[in-house]
Amino acid sequence: MDASEIFKKVRKIEIKTRGLSNQIFSGQYHSAFKGRGMAFSEVREYQYGDDIRSIDWNVTARFNHPFIKIFEEERELTVMLLIDVSGSNEFGTRSMLKEEMITEIAAVLAFSAIQNNDKVGVIFFSNQIEKFIPPKKGSTHILRIIRELVDFKTQNQQTKVSESLRFLTNGIKKRCTAFVLSDFMDKGFDEALQIANNKHDVIAIRVFDERETELPNIGLAKFKDAETGKTRWTDTSSSTVRRQYRQEHLDNEKYLRRTFLKSGVDVVNIRTDQDYVKQLIGLFKRREARA
Repeated sequence: MDASEIFKKVRKIEIKTRGLSNQIFSGQYHSAFKGRGMAFSEVREYQYGDDIRSIDWNVTARFNHPFIKIFEEERELTVMLLIDVSGSNEFGTRSMLKEEMITEIAAVLAFSAIQNNDKVGVIFFSNQIEKFIPPKKGSTHILRIIRELVDFKTQNQQTKVSESLRFLTNGIKKRCTAFVLSDFMDKGFDEALQIANNKHDVIAIRVFDERETELPNIGLAKFKDAETGKTRWTDTSSSTVRRQYRQEHLDNEKYLRRTFLKSGVDVVNIRTDQDYVKQLIGLFKRREARA
């Protein structure tokens, strides 16, 4: 992809996702992802009905008159996008590849964040950390992120979700809101997820394709594993083969449900033929209802 093609693709994604963020997500994002808590703002004289627990005893003693502390919501967040760039995301049988949908969702979240004056950073991962973009504010920074998403060339094709979670836990010191965007075709990341969510607010956004749940009956077909590069011929007309494929999918679903539930992580599952806008709004509303 040459520079002009990259620019056109970045511009197209910017127009679509910035528009979605402005029209739909900005208010709901603010409600769903509030600041880290209450920050001290100022003191004022005590008035009848004020909570006595808010009295600032040092100032009160100095002026021999009661004063209370005023707090306001600490709005500014740091948002981290943990983006799976492994080979399995170069797959899609409907309108979008998984990696294309992940790029758009990441862009929507990034634009929603900067509209709320939040910092946004990115961790690209495969079976290792491919690239880290430190959190910053501003539209220029978001456009850099989108360009990286469009043109990023991964060094490795395999997936290890736990590596990105450990990097998040150890590398980002202050509590942040972290979105993990992946197909989660991996296991063994449950402990790392729980530790990361104890320190940060982690949300899993799982993007998958319909054909990963059921194998169609198309006779003898050649399949290539995007992560290992290995190819093999498979007789999809065999009911045993299709049943095994289905069972592998169900086993992975069971593992993911158990892992997300145990760690207390919010998760949204989005198929490549579905409208991700509707799914994200559902996620925001669930979080807003709990706030």
